Amino acid sequence: MTSYQQIAEDLRQRITSGELAPGDRVPSTRQLAIRWGVAPATAAKALAALTHEELVEPRPRSGTVVAERGRPRRPAGDRDLTRAHVIAAAMEIADTEGIAALSMRGVAARLGVSTMSPYRHVGSKDEMVLLMADTAYGEPVWPATPPQGWRARCELAAHLLWQAHRAHPWLAHITPLGRPLFLPNLMTYGEWVLTSLDGLGLDPTTMLNLQVLLYSHVQGLAANLEREAHAQSTTGRSDEEWTEHNMAGTDLTHLPTFTKVIASLPPTGYDLDLDAFFPYTLKILLDGMEALITQKRP
Repeated sequence: MTSYQQIAEDLRQRITSGELAPGDRVPSTRQLAIRWGVAPATAAKALAALTHEELVEPRPRSGTVVAERGRPRRPAGDRDLTRAHVIAAAMEIADTEGIAALSMRGVAARLGVSTMSPYRHVGSKDEMVLLMADTAYGEPVWPATPPQGWRARCELAAHLLWQAHRAHPWLAHITPLGRPLFLPNLMTYGEWVLTSLDGLGLDPTTMLNLQVLLYSHVQGLAANLEREAHAQSTTGRSDEEWTEHNMAGTDLTHLPTFTKVIASLPPTGYDLDLDAFFPYTLKILLDGMEALITQKRP
């Protein structure tokens, strides 16, 4: 049993036993990562698996909580199968095993239905992936009242986009930057950002460039989530263990500045936590956007 499966099973038992009741908050990704000594991406996989089993659900301003029903729902057979069942099972596979492991046969097996049954609701794997992506992009909840100011609105859009990629790391690998997917829920992000920038005196090309810049920043960082989880599962080493192992035999004598910086780190070392790194880098990006907007304003 892999690390994320062990975490998921522990939470699953706590939910089914009643230790965690409907509405109770479950430990956050970071709390699980610290408790189990795993990477945040591994902990996120465990929560994603329980989300698709409908044991837990994300709730705005509350984090992840135990779902009200408190039990997984599956179709009783081919007759009860719906498109929603197919997409949920496909997302569960992609979230826990990676997009490369996804197949129509695998979805059918997970649902306990005949191999051809999913095709009655989804025409092909490609169509299924698009429906999965649109569902994933639609999960974050937009506020009824937008925050004041273009910067706060763009920041919110970026955080919600990160939230979608954090829950579903495979998203970053299916959307080519130059060939965007015209999915309703993904286009909502673009519309939100363009609306935030509208009326600032920017020309159309600059507005589109800034919208793509914001999206590509999230996508670029999120692309590492699935890779990190895969690397840890295949090597059996955490990020820290991998770094220590590889640096041990590396000659650093020709890298004096790097050596000096590493030697000056505190005892805790350098922890590249993407969940903390994202808001740090987003602020720098927004600072640059603000300077550009100020420069272009009449």
